[in-house]
Amino acid sequence: MKQKLTSRKFWVAVASAVFIVLSEGLGWNVDADLYWKVVALALGYIFGEAAVDIARVKNPPV
Repeated sequence: MKQKLTSRKFWVAVASAVFIVLSEGLGWNVDADLYWKVVALALGYIFGEAAVDIARVKNPPV
């Protein structure tokens, strides 16, 4: 559990979810272009780090 709470991917996902809730749920007037840039950046980071994690599992350091 502690490993999950210290994961940067986890916190990026939490921050993105908070951003989405604030902009959609509370009606903040976030520019649509900025909204999608933030969401795309977060998804790119999460998927990129996941790819790195998978590569580490397949090819462990010597």
